[in-house]
Formats: sequence, structure tokens, C-alpha cells
Amino acid sequence: MFTTLLLLGAFLLSTCAALTVPKRALSFYAPRAAACPATPLVRPATSLSAGETAYISSRAGPAAAGLGAWLTKTNAGFSTSNLPTVALTTSGGGYRSLLTGAGVIQGLDGRDSNIGTSGLFQGLTYQAGLSGGAWLLSSFAGNNYPTITSLKNNLWTQAFEDSLLVPEYLLSAVAYAEVTNDIIAKQDAGFPPTITDPYGRLLSFQLLQGLDGGVLDTLSGLTSKSNFTSHAVPYPIITSLAVETFLGQCLPGPNATIIELHPYEFGSWDAGLSAFTPTQYLGSALSNGAPTTGTCVVNYDNLGYVLGTSSNVFNEACFAVPSPSNLGTLSGDLAAIVEAAHQLTFRDEYAIYPNPFFAYPRSSTYAAQPSLFLADGGEAGQNDPMWPLLQPERPVGVILVNDNSADTPANYPNGSSLLATYTQARAAGLTKMPAIPPVATFLAQGLNQRPTFFGCDDPAVTTLIYLPNVNYTFPSGEPTSKLQYSPSETAGMIANGVQVVTKGGDAGFPTCLACGIVKKTGEALPAACAACFAEYCYN
Repeated sequence: MFTTLLLLGAFLLSTCAALTVPKRALSFYAPRAAACPATPLVRPATSLSAGETAYISSRAGPAAAGLGAWLTKTNAGFSTSNLPTVALTTSGGGYRSLLTGAGVIQGLDGRDSNIGTSGLFQGLTYQAGLSGGAWLLSSFAGNNYPTITSLKNNLWTQAFEDSLLVPEYLLSAVAYAEVTNDIIAKQDAGFPPTITDPYGRLLSFQLLQGLDGGVLDTLSGLTSKSNFTSHAVPYPIITSLAVETFLGQCLPGPNATIIELHPYEFGSWDAGLSAFTPTQYLGSALSNGAPTTGTCVVNYDNLGYVLGTSSNVFNEACFAVPSPSNLGTLSGDLAAIVEAAHQLTFRDEYAIYPNPFFAYPRSSTYAAQPSLFLADGGEAGQNDPMWPLLQPERPVGVILVNDNSADTPANYPNGSSLLATYTQARAAGLTKMPAIPPVATFLAQGLNQRPTFFGCDDPAVTTLIYLPNVNYTFPSGEPTSKLQYSPSETAGMIANGVQVVTKGGDAGFPTCLACGIVKKTGEALPAACAACFAEYCYN
């Protein structure tokens, strides 16, 4: 992703150098003080939060109705009395993943398509994304879950063509002025910004429809969206990685702590942190779970900052301090904006969060650290955000895994992300992850060229419905470095994503997809399922 964005290059530097913008008296981006809640600000990672538990309980009815209706439509022989909890994940991969994943959602959404898979989205309980997948999920949820067609027509097509990252568009100068003021305001509020701040804000202008590029949108604020309050949509989870810079790391190791960011909570199940804090109060100064100043902070969880956190790869520069003189690198160019607020240091390569788990004994690895240093959720090899859904506290039975990774020279996946998750799950004692073959086997058997069901015959594991990016109708292996898409390219990528979830329009695949979802329920299955399992189940 880092090399992908090099094209921003000298334009950002020249634009920022040319801007002399007085600081606005008010910025809606800056964190601000607020009264602390009566409820605990830190809790151990031993269960789901009360908020998520309540949401999932209320979502159960609509999800079961949606899944049952889709199964009945697909084949009347399916029983709908005992249905699994189903989730969807979208991998990292920049705009390639955003657009392909958007097509997958469109092909599943009964509001937005009329094909064999349409309606399954209404049966989902969870949805997760990281990096480019987090861009998609943030745009989808942050705009109150419109249809993909609506996002394409009313936001993305023009935003991706008139990209803020391309020099000839005058509107970019206006956005940079606003963003620069936001960054200075965050500094003045006592929270030194980093490169992730302008990066996330600039992305927000392309992904969020609200005032000034969605400057008012927060992750915790998703709980007030009408489709969320009516429990009409799956619960959203974004992932990032904690980097142990205090041990000399600049990149996360293979077993890096996976951070979850979702509307109710921020934290991790992983040993060494194993705690959660309310997302709404991120930025608050805490010690052993208690506020140190008597007040808390809100608005730190700006949605642009969150989606920037999940896709932050500027730490790949390692210990080189970002500098505006580093022409041709995104970190150097964005440094020109951050430098308006403070002198740049190594910390500016990371998304920085005041550590809510400071002096919290359970969070032994991080308890002595005043700040958490976060980076792209896929940097440790797990580019598909399945980890939160493999936790025993979440009873997810089936995960639709849309993998848009660029593992091959042609920018298509090769299964290495699934293998990385399998390897780390075994090491962590997570038993719900099914076995994944080596990459050589994955490629030799063409498992990256078609849907595959993993875990079919093991009742103790989650079933993975693997949906890799394949160029069915459009050359969808676009490089992550591609920052501008013409209207025809945006439409072509999304349309190809629909083909990804339908196996290129295979008329029999919706039935097989349904068979894979309900196989482990113990209910009687239509006769057609036998042939489906023979074709799609990996053994």
C-alpha cells in the first residue's frame, strides 16, 4: 500500500507549501473534553460488551428472517428452523478491494440486485474490513448503508475520477486547506496529529458525504444511524495492528496484537492487551481504567482517522523521520501538512492513540506505554479480517471471505492471508479456524481462481466461503498504486465484484453457496447439495 500511493508525490508538497491558511476558530475534527460515563472505562476481554451483545440479540430476528427468505428463494428444500450466524469480510487492497468488495455487497444485497445471491446480505450478522476493506465498510456504514449503486452514482464515480490525489483538480486545494486547519486544531487541543490524520481526512472526502468530507462522522456515532438503530444491518468491525515500538519494532511481527475498532469498543482479545474500552471515549487519559484528570475526551474516534488507522502503512519507512523534503513519498508529502502543527518525529509514521490500558495489569505488554502505535491491519500477513470472528465469544458459524489481496505478480490473491490466519490461530489456541493448505497447493489446485469452502466436514470449526478476486469480466487485478479510476473503471470493477460472488454468473452457484452455509446445521439438505460439496469443499 505504501508504494501504491507514491503517485501523490510532489503535488502534495507543492500544494501544501503554497497554502497559507489562517487557523479557523473552530474545527469539528479536534477532540474535546466531556463528562466521563458512570460505567467502567476499561474492562477485561472475557466477554462481548453490553452494547454489542444487545445489538446482536436484536439483530438475530431480522438476520434469521433475511437468511431464511434467501434460502427459501434459492431452494424450497432448505430448512430455516436452525440457521447459523453468518459474517462477511473484505480484505485490504486499496481501491481494488473497495470496488471489488462493493460489487460483492451489491450481488448480495436484495435492495440493489436481482440475481441468485441477492438477499443474502440481509441475513448477515457481522461485517468486517481492514485497509481498503475498511474504506468500503466505513463508506457504507458512515453514509447509513445506502445501496452500492447509490454510492457509486452519488459519490464514488466523481470522487475517484476527480481524485484529491491528482494535481489538476482545483477542489483539492480547498480540501487541503480544510484538512490543514483540522490538523492544527487537533494539535491545539493537546493531541499532536500524525501523518494518519491528513491521510484519513483526505480519504474521507472521497468516502463520506457529510460536511467537509464527513468531519462530523465518528465510529461511535454509527450507533445513531437509522439502519443501525433498527438493527437492519450487520455489526461492523474494523481491524488494525499494534506495533511494539517500545521494543525497537517499526513493523508489526507475525503475531502482532490485532486491535478491533467498532462502534461500541476498542481493544483486543490477544494476550498482552486483553481488554476493551468504549470507543466514544478514546483519547481520554486513563490509569488502571480510571480517568486521571476527572474528565474524559470524545471525538477522537473520527471515522476518517479510524479508516486511516486501518490502512496506515507509513511505518514502512521505519526509523526515518518523515520530512517534507522526501519528495516522491506519501509520508514526505503529508508531512508538509503535519509540519504546520509541530516538528516531525518518528511517532508521526503511526496512528497514535492515548493508551486507555495504561497501568491496567491485565494489559501487561502495553501497561507501561502512554500511547499505542497502530498500523495497517494487514501488515502482519493476515489481510482478511477474520480474527475477530474466530473468537469463541462470537458464535459465528460461517464467514464469507472476500479476498482481494495482491499476492501474485498480477495482483490477485494466492491464499497466503488465510494461511497466515490459520498459523496464528493455532498458535493462539483459537480452534474455530479450519485447516488451510500451503500456498503451493492453493495455486496448484486453482483455489484462488474460484470459490472454495473450507471446514465443510469439521463440525468444530467455522466454515469459510472463500471468494477470491478473479477477473471474470474486467481486469480487476489493478495495482494498489492506482489512485484514480475513470467512471468506466469504477463501474467495471464493481460489476466484476458481482461476478466474484456469483462465480461468474454460474446459475448453480447460489444453491451451492446455500448448501455450504447450512451444511453443519444438522438439518436435511436438498439432494443438489451432494454435488455442490464434491465441487467446492476442500478436503
